[in-house]
Amino acid sequence: MATVNLTATDFEQTVTAPGITLVDVWAEWCGPCRQFGPIFESASEQHADVTFGKVDTEAEQQLAAMANIRSIPTLMAFRDGILVFSQPGALPAPALEQVITAVKGLDMDDVRKQVAAAQAEAGSASS
Repeated sequence: MATVNLTATDFEQTVTAPGITLVDVWAEWCGPCRQFGPIFESASEQHADVTFGKVDTEAEQQLAAMANIRSIPTLMAFRDGILVFSQPGALPAPALEQVITAVKGLDMDDVRKQVAAAQAEAGSASS
């Protein structure tokens, strides 16, 4: 499956869908982004069960700001609508494979419990 370009219009719908979505946040002028692009594209061809999306920070400045992107490239991984990984920097192919394998191996029931506990703690801290 080839990568899809994500915009502010379809970003949320894409990352909240069931399954795994990897997002490469990049810009044309960014050297490390251009190095990571072919690695990301190759992984998209090897993992048909994963959605691979790209966000161009030049075209989608508001989306990049809403996602709190401070450095590019940034790789974000969502599983069943939950952000489970976010890291700036261009990854070599073996490291990207490790991320994909780790995300596929997550116990999502445990992840949801952790998210609920963190939200409950944040809620009690603000009261």
